[in-house]
Amino acid sequence: MPTVTLLSSQVSESIPDKALLKDKRHLTAKEVYVLIQNRNVSSDPDWQNVWVSAKPGEFYPEQIIQSEFSGWVVLGSIRPATLKFHDLELKTGIYRSFLKNVATGDDCVMHNVSYLENYRIANRVLLFNIQEMSCTNHSKFGEGILKEGEAEKNRIWIGVGNENNERGVLPFTDMIPADAFLWSRYREDKALMKGFVDLTEYGNDKKCNTYGIVEDDAVIKNCTLLKDAKIGRNAYIKGAFKLKNITVLSSEDEPSQIGEGVELVNGIMGYGSHVFYQAVAVRFVIGRNCQLKYGARLLNSVLGDNSTVSCCELLNNLIFPFHEQHHNSSFLIASTVMGQSNIASAATIGSNHNSRSPDGEMVAGRGFWPGLCSDFKYDSYFASFVLAAKGSYQNELNITYPFCLLTPPDTDSNYGHPCAVHIMPGYWFLYNMYAVVRNKYKFASRDKRFVKVQTIETNPFAPDTIQEVLKAIHRLIELTSRYLKLPADQSKKMTLSNPDPQLLEEYRAKAYLKTGDELLQLAKDYLHQNQEAKFVLTDDRCQKKYGALIFKPAQGYKEYRRIAKYFAADSLIEWAKGMGVESLTREHIERILEIPLYTKWVNAGGQVIPEEKVFELFARIKEGKIVCWQQVHEFYNECQAHYVEYKARYAIHILSYLYSIPVSEFTPAIFRNIMNDVAYVSLNMLESSITSRDKDYTDFFRTITFRNRDEMEAVVGKLNESGFLKELKASTEQFDSDLERLFRLLC
Repeated sequence: MPTVTLLSSQVSESIPDKALLKDKRHLTAKEVYVLIQNRNVSSDPDWQNVWVSAKPGEFYPEQIIQSEFSGWVVLGSIRPATLKFHDLELKTGIYRSFLKNVATGDDCVMHNVSYLENYRIANRVLLFNIQEMSCTNHSKFGEGILKEGEAEKNRIWIGVGNENNERGVLPFTDMIPADAFLWSRYREDKALMKGFVDLTEYGNDKKCNTYGIVEDDAVIKNCTLLKDAKIGRNAYIKGAFKLKNITVLSSEDEPSQIGEGVELVNGIMGYGSHVFYQAVAVRFVIGRNCQLKYGARLLNSVLGDNSTVSCCELLNNLIFPFHEQHHNSSFLIASTVMGQSNIASAATIGSNHNSRSPDGEMVAGRGFWPGLCSDFKYDSYFASFVLAAKGSYQNELNITYPFCLLTPPDTDSNYGHPCAVHIMPGYWFLYNMYAVVRNKYKFASRDKRFVKVQTIETNPFAPDTIQEVLKAIHRLIELTSRYLKLPADQSKKMTLSNPDPQLLEEYRAKAYLKTGDELLQLAKDYLHQNQEAKFVLTDDRCQKKYGALIFKPAQGYKEYRRIAKYFAADSLIEWAKGMGVESLTREHIERILEIPLYTKWVNAGGQVIPEEKVFELFARIKEGKIVCWQQVHEFYNECQAHYVEYKARYAIHILSYLYSIPVSEFTPAIFRNIMNDVAYVSLNMLESSITSRDKDYTDFFRTITFRNRDEMEAVVGKLNESGFLKELKASTEQFDSDLERLFRLLC
């Protein structure tokens, strides 16, 4: 029940920070008289609790009307002026407001602020129509720290990736998805987990002396409740319903906005982000340049930079940068989605508690794209750039083929179990190259961060995806070796078309005499010599109970190898340019071989880092050599500074793997083969992109809603005016020229 406390006539509280009184003075008797005449009230009858600017001509008591001052109040300059933001223009000063233990900067506006307590307001701040705005002395502004005397249970944890909160992370102002990812994944290392908590607590004096902050040029209007909120400069907040225990990061270059009906509780909102139209976020971190809108719910989640979420629900998620999720019927629960993803309408992706505990989860690599109305059974894993066709997937999935097409089971299938899912490896390269190529340019152009705290890899062909390609190549070889050992009737059943039946029989005969590495080499040779054959493989690891059918494995194998070579050549070109080298020589290759080789890579929040470097970071944290998150971010930058070198060394490793001999033994013929395959991929990227886009103009059904060609071009634009295709053509010409020069001395 409410408690009644009788007030004394004396000032009950003293100013905690004497620095606030610099260039300040008490009111004169005349100023007190004017204030009283304007129906103002103070908790101190002598008005000794109010300080104003001591500079001549910077305090006009006439501009304070019908307001009440309690505790202590320190005011900046109040001069005859107006403050304008968009169409709202108000006189500077304090009107019909209540201030308690408040310090303000110069030229502020406070109109109809019913209750304002324990805040420091900076310069040119506009506060208009606010019911309550207060701050407790133990506020953490959304960070997962503790104040003096608080129990551990009071910490704010964000339960990312899993509904049981056992992957929980502590939010902090500078958190990026890389931090949350490393914290949420390596849970078995207890010393590391403690180290992460210590990093978060670094610099926290634990004193219960906090106060709310509103920085320069912020605008807050028509809001119901702001409690324990820190608002950055140039932030614009209008019509918010509830903002509690949050930090809104904002700057002149990256202003943030909060709109009507929004509720934000216990979290951090990143620079340049926009949250509006009844969106709700609880226990959250929102990255830079994000949008949360149209009733979206973000709960117990971290949302990466440059992401947009509309209408739907995200619960217990870790989302890397460049995530798109729209439409009212879709939701995403207990997932780690590694960026550049797009969740289609009605995709119901969420833990359905298969186990005895609500601990199911999903991990999806870069470029995850489930079709309309898709649903999956947890636990499931998806490699990078998996395109899942519309359907209901009834069993747990382990899709390890990057850039593949995944389709639901076909009950009429004659090739395997009717409940087996269908997979086409390398589908994007065979039929959707336009989308692959466009991703690189699309995401780079959408990166609107003014300050790029972490480098985000937007190239689909990077070490994280190429290592998946190499694993998929090896798996296709393994499965092909099984295919070659099938009985004759089953082999015939699993073969759709074969331009060279005699070759198949020869290899089948050899396969019966081979085991181990010899059998794998035989299968590899078959894939090389029969690239146009169409047969079906079975992979029991891709789906629980029923496995998967792998279609067009020979074609996928061929495309995987070409893409791996393309990545290698691209990485070597990048290294050569950085070193001022036009053409590689054997000596240059020897120099590259001296660079440390990293064959395992981690997509850490969008930045691709060698796994060994991640473990090096962990060691530094546990040894106390890294004591704060800023130093962690500096470590990320150190890794990025050597990224081109690491990729070049990895490129040499890949070429050696693909040809099964050291690069030092490569002949000119092998280098010509590499150059020809890479040139083919480069040309295919350009021609496939043009062809794919051209279909939008030539397909009959694309024209049926237009009266004529002119109307269609007015709506969708002209093909020859496509900015992306122009950029791609220019970059392709440059790449082909660089490629020819790179290998000129080696061929």
